[in-house]
Order: sequence, then structure tokens, then C-alpha cells
Amino acid sequence: MKCLVVDDDILARTVLKQMISTDSSLTLIGECDDAIQAYREIIASQIDILFLDIEMPGMTGIELVKSLEGKRPMIIFTTSTVNYAAEAFDLNVVDFLIKPIVPGRFLQSVEKAREILKTKNLSVSNREDEFVFIRDSNVVRRIKVGEILYMEAMGDYVKIYIEGRVYSIHSSLKSVEQKLSQAVFLRVHRSFIINVSKIDTLEGGTLIINKMLVPVSDAYRSALNKRMQIL
Repeated sequence: MKCLVVDDDILARTVLKQMISTDSSLTLIGECDDAIQAYREIIASQIDILFLDIEMPGMTGIELVKSLEGKRPMIIFTTSTVNYAAEAFDLNVVDFLIKPIVPGRFLQSVEKAREILKTKNLSVSNREDEFVFIRDSNVVRRIKVGEILYMEAMGDYVKIYIEGRVYSIHSSLKSVEQKLSQAVFLRVHRSFIINVSKIDTLEGGTLIINKMLVPVSDAYRSALNKRMQIL
């Protein structure tokens, strides 16, 4: 996994670089002392993990993450305070490390990133439109397409709802949508794709699927009505 270290403190960067050097699965691509420089490096290079300080002059680490869209690596925040923890995890980061960072805690974060990368690389694949394969922790599971009720985008993840179970995969909803049968599934909202055959009722801007509410946005309402062939 290719890593970039971003911190305005040279000592903090040195500590992280030493820890990275002890793990053969990690490759240090570079280091930056401010977020603007880091932004340019991320755009120009392929980065898997970004070890990112939060409190930096100019652009903060949180502001940097918010500015990244299509080319966002996995983020591990490194900071001296817990004050930003809630805001950081709202951004769906991999982990939040408090300085001084100890080797054991560092390795835990790297392992989290490694598992996410496996999931991201596998994501979802079709098998003759009958099954989909998803990674659930360290296990690749096969689930029947017909069992999927709907899918919901949650930051860098997609939640897949089946009756009695919810799976989360590291992927975009658009990527999942492209790999699933358009004859079975339909996007009804920027954040939701449904299995049309699972619709129970539609009232106003809300679908009910297996007693769960799914919003329908105006932009997708016409396509939904057409697919439902309402009499």
C-alpha cells in the first residue's frame, strides 16, 4: 500500500516514516508539511493511505479531506487531541490516531486499511445475474440477488440490506449500480438503489420495502413510475 505522510511537525513525520518502514506491505511515496502540497501530491500520484495531521497552518487536515472527491485515498488522521474525533469519523476515515502514536496502535490502523483495500478491490461482482459476491470482514460471501431489498450510500461505503441482515462494502453506489442487473434494480434517490420486486407500497415520496422506508427523489420519480407499470 502506497502511503503519504502529511504533518507540519518534522518529528511527527519522522516517527510515522519509521513505523511505515517496519511494515513490508507499506511503501512511503512521500511526505508533506502542509495540506496544499499534499493535495497536489494526491492528485498527481496514486496514494492508498494518507496519514494526515488535522491541525496545520493554512488548510487543516479536515478541510483537505472535504476537498478531495473522486481521488480520495484511505484516511488515517493523526492528531494531538480528541476534539476532532466526531467530525473526523463523520468523514468516514479509516482511523483516528492520538499522538504520541505507539507501534501497536499504528499496526491496528494499517490492518483496518488493508481490509478495506481488499474490499474496495473486490467490491461487488456478478455471476450470471444470479448472485453477487461481497466481502464481509475476511470472508467473501455469495448472496442471492433476489434477497437484496435495497442499497444505501453512506460516505465511502454502501450498505446492502437483505431481510434480517445488513452488509457494508467499501465502494461507491455508482460502482455497485454499474455491476448489477438494470432489469432488477433501480436508483430512486441519490443515495438509494432498490430491488423493484421488493416494493410493498409507494406513498408520496416514500417507498416501503419490508417495513423499511426508502426516500424517492423527484429526479427519479418518473423512471420509478414507469418501472412499476402502475395501473
